[in-house]
Amino acid sequence: MTNQPEARSASPNAQARRQGPKAGDSRSREAILRLLKLHGPQDAGALSAELGVTAMAVRQHLYALRDEGFVAYEEEARPVGRPAKLWRVTPAAERFFPDAHAELSAGLLSAMDKAFGDKGMARLLKARGKQVAADYKKRIDRDAPLGERVAALAAVRDAEGYMAGVEALPDEAGGGWLLVENHCPICVAARTCSGLCQVELEVFRKALGKDAAVERLDHILAGARRCAYRITAR
Repeated sequence: MTNQPEARSASPNAQARRQGPKAGDSRSREAILRLLKLHGPQDAGALSAELGVTAMAVRQHLYALRDEGFVAYEEEARPVGRPAKLWRVTPAAERFFPDAHAELSAGLLSAMDKAFGDKGMARLLKARGKQVAADYKKRIDRDAPLGERVAALAAVRDAEGYMAGVEALPDEAGGGWLLVENHCPICVAARTCSGLCQVELEVFRKALGKDAAVERLDHILAGARRCAYRITAR
């Protein structure tokens, strides 16, 4: 009799977490993290539709991820019914995404800054930017229409771990394209050396050509969930 009330009070999610992960759970949870990283905060229903599994199964994974510190949620009021839980990834979830040897890079940049000073670092970053721009130019057809060049740049960045994509902007918003990077594999290094981000912006401009204007709209280091660049024809 003493055990029965305890069994009734336990929620299905709590029971599932006590039983431990089942086969395939890790893949499902990584898929959830990737969707949240790509698309930003979402509720369990939206994730369920994307993954093709029940909302209850998604909630079980979300609560398990929350217990591990990889996701958190904020409640959003809805016109009808209860507020919706909008889930997002936490900084702890960065371990599931490419880091480009972040700690090593940050340490090297810090050491070089001390060894060469501000002017030396500026020359080093300029040389690195020139090298990267030359590599990108080889992989982007400079004679192609600007939209195709933007798509090619996004493909290059996506292959490098930036989880990049392109969105066409409507004419009423001024037209052009939005280059979105949902992950920054050099984020730790960029926090150590902010000049990396400025060089990156110049690399985009050189890689796309003089007829392309590139403007950064969102910046992960400034607190945004992604980096986003508006690209328009001059």
